[in-house]
Amino acid sequence: MSRIIAGAAGGTPLVSVPGSLTRPTTDRVKEALFSRLDAFEVVADARVLDLYAGSGSLGVESASRGANTVDLVEFDAKASAVCQRNADLVNGVVGRKVVTVHRSRVESFLERAGAGTLWDLVFLDPPYPLDEPGLATVLALLQPFLAEGAVVVVERSARTPEPTWPEGVERFAERKYGETRLWFAEPAPSEAEPETEPTEQADQA
Repeated sequence: MSRIIAGAAGGTPLVSVPGSLTRPTTDRVKEALFSRLDAFEVVADARVLDLYAGSGSLGVESASRGANTVDLVEFDAKASAVCQRNADLVNGVVGRKVVTVHRSRVESFLERAGAGTLWDLVFLDPPYPLDEPGLATVLALLQPFLAEGAVVVVERSARTPEPTWPEGVERFAERKYGETRLWFAEPAPSEAEPETEPTEQADQA
């Protein structure tokens, strides 16, 4: 059973999506991911977007750890209902509506996003059937809505290639955990703002 690992709702069991259509992030990977995000200091007070949310595990973990707002985007009816149950659990603990669930296709949600909408932390854990061109399209739609200093985390099978990043977004790290690979990206610095940190190398499995 998946659970919230840390923060205000730490230890709270999460509702899982029935069946095998979703691929939940394991607690091992989630713990390693949030350890890195805490080191980046991007979770507290962040505006978080969880695309292909599944059960909403990553988004509600962010809410528990102090994110300011969390948007869970999930099209599947069963998964969206589970997202809402998990959102209600965390909102109840936090004492305000931090997490909002949107039943929508990811592309449609991003196309409807209003001008001036910005997110500081974005998770993408698309289903395996989504091909690389499809993922590239979603990343291109997302790019205008990334705040300065935002972090984008893409979770994919370790056997898939690196995502095709749109202009204005660049990968700065990757990590492999068994059959899962995490790609970390950020808005590319302008020519007037040279990079200050070297690109990290991937861990070995």
